Amino acid sequence: MKVGAIIIGDELLSGKRQDKHLQALIRILAARGMRLHWAEYLADSPEAITATLKRTLAGDDLVFSFGGIGATPDDYTRACAAAAAGVELETHADGRAILEARFGEEAYPHRIHMVDFPTGSRLIPNPVNQIPGFSVGNHHFVPGFPSMAWPMIEWVLDTHYRGLFNDEPDVERGFVALQAREGDLIGLMEEMVARYPALRLSCLPSFGTADLPPHIEFGLTGAPALVDIGVGELRRAVEARGYETRDRKPR
Repeated sequence: MKVGAIIIGDELLSGKRQDKHLQALIRILAARGMRLHWAEYLADSPEAITATLKRTLAGDDLVFSFGGIGATPDDYTRACAAAAAGVELETHADGRAILEARFGEEAYPHRIHMVDFPTGSRLIPNPVNQIPGFSVGNHHFVPGFPSMAWPMIEWVLDTHYRGLFNDEPDVERGFVALQAREGDLIGLMEEMVARYPALRLSCLPSFGTADLPPHIEFGLTGAPALVDIGVGELRRAVEARGYETRDRKPR
C-alpha cells in the first residue's frame, strides 16, 4: 500500500507559513519502517480539493490530509471530502457528544460544525483539544496545527496499520563517481533498474564542491542486504568504465 499526503492551505502556497507536515510525516512513517510515496499541496479551493479527493478516494492508497477541517468559512475539507465520496455531510453523533461535553452550550451555533463529517466517517481522537478528525476509508483528515496533527497520525498508524510496519526498514546507500557524465552511464543505469526492480536508483549530478571535482552521486534504496549487493555491483561496473569512485560522506 502506497502512502500519500495532501497538504492544504493558501498560507503555504503564498509563503506566509512554511509547511512542517511533510518532513514530520516522513519521520513518523520512517519510525515504523514505512515511507511516503507522494505528496500534493493544494490551495483553499473547493474545486481543487474535491477533484483531488475524488481521484485519490478512487484508489487504494493510504492518504493523510492536513488542514481545512475547522469551522471558519475557509475550511472546505470536510464538505469537499463528502462531495468527493458521494455522501452527505452530517453531524457525527459521537462527535456531537464530544463537543457538547467540551463546550456545553457554547458548542452552538458554530463550533458544532467542526464535527460535520461525511456520512459513515470514523473519528480520529485529538489529544490536545479533543476536537476529532475523521477518516473516510483509507483517507485520514487531521487539523493543520502540528501539535494536534502529528499525534493523531501516529494514533491512526498504530491503531489501524500495524500490518504495514516493517521491522527492517529500507536503507539508502551509495557512492560518488568522479568526472562521470550521466549520458555515458544511462545504459548501465537502465540495466541496474531492470536487474533490481525491488531497489530504487537515484542519480544526482554535481558540478563539484570544495572537496570533490564534478561527479555523480549514485544511491540505491531498498532492503539492506539487497542494497549492499546492488551498490557493490553498480560501483564495480562504473569503475570498469574507467571512473574513479569514492565513498559518499555520511549524512
